Parts: sequence; structure tokens; C-alpha cells
Amino acid sequence: MADSRAISRTATGAIEINKVLRNTYMLLGLTLGFSAIIAYTSMVSGAPYLGFFPTLIGFFGLLFVVHKLANSIWGLPAVFAFTGFMGYTLGPLLAFYVAMPNGPALVGQALGLTAGAFVGLSLYALITRKDFNFLSGFLVTGFFVLMGAIVLNYFANISGLHLVISSGVVMFASALILFETGRVINGGETNYIRATVTLYVSIYNLFTSLLHLLGVFGDD
Repeated sequence: MADSRAISRTATGAIEINKVLRNTYMLLGLTLGFSAIIAYTSMVSGAPYLGFFPTLIGFFGLLFVVHKLANSIWGLPAVFAFTGFMGYTLGPLLAFYVAMPNGPALVGQALGLTAGAFVGLSLYALITRKDFNFLSGFLVTGFFVLMGAIVLNYFANISGLHLVISSGVVMFASALILFETGRVINGGETNYIRATVTLYVSIYNLFTSLLHLLGVFGDD
């Protein structure tokens, strides 16, 4: 009897995990599509860059709102507000790169590399089902180091630091994809809204950093 109850709990847990995983990828696909539409509209309409601090405030402010509302009916509208805002901020950046010689090819390469990295990292986490909680210390430290470097570079504009930052963001975003996917498949994250936003931010940062690196090393 005890064994049957244990098996039943295990089966129920697996069903819940699969449900969270399915909802996460479904919502992630919708938010990426919505964000892409907003980014394209922002790009073709010539929307202005909001500036460093307004973008930063909007990012963290809306991210805070999403996490506060993740367990309520307002969680989904908050997610689309956040990803829509991020799509808007992407528009001026894309317009900048597309206007360069070989710009559309650079954007395409960055998209391809981002998609390949996300699929590869996700499949690795899903197939191995490893627990990537050991990355938590690296992620916390990396976040503060990167934020400090970004703010320092904004004021000091140190030569070459932007390349170090972009390279660091690529590693950070890749680790975060592994970490969050591992949490979902091992039952550590049970809220698909929070999981979606974490993966979305990872993809966004991975794409923009790869685009920057490709632009620099492509002499653009």
C-alpha cells in the first residue's frame, strides 16, 4: 500500500512537472512572437532609444511586477507588458545594425546562434535531467559583477570593456538557461510565468550580446 502511494505521488509529480514545462514553452513562444512584432514595429517606425537609465528602470520595474503577480490572474498581462517593453527597446538596436553594411546578415547570424544555443542547452538539460543548482552561486556573483561593469562602462567608457561585458553576458545567459530548465524539470520551479520570464530574459540578453560581438568582430 505504501509503495502504491509513493508511486502515485511520483506519477502526480511527473504530470505536474510536464504541465509546467509545457506551459512554459508555450508561453515563451507566444511572448517571443509578441516581442518580435513589437521590435519590428519599433524598428520600422524609427522609435527612439529610451536611454540607459529609463531602459534599466523599465526592465527591473516590470520584472518586479511580473514576479509579484506571477501567482495571480494578472500574471499573464504583466508578462506581455514586460516582453512588449523589451521588444520596443530592441527596435532601435535592430535599426542601428540593419543600417550597417552586411547588417541584415549579422542580425540573421545572431538569431541563428541564439536559437541554436537555446535549443542545444535546453535539450541537454531535458535529456540529462541534471540538477544545475550548483550554478546558483555563479549566477548571483555574475549578475552583480556584470551590472557593476555595465554601470562603470556607461560612465567611464573603458576601451574593450564592452567586449568583456558581452562575452560575460553570453556565458551568464547560457548558464541561466541550464539552471532554469533544470529547476523546472526537477520540480524546483512550479510557476510557469516565472520560468518563462527567466528564459525570455536569457534569450534576449544572449541575442543582443551575440549581435554586439558579431558586429565588432565583423568590423561593423
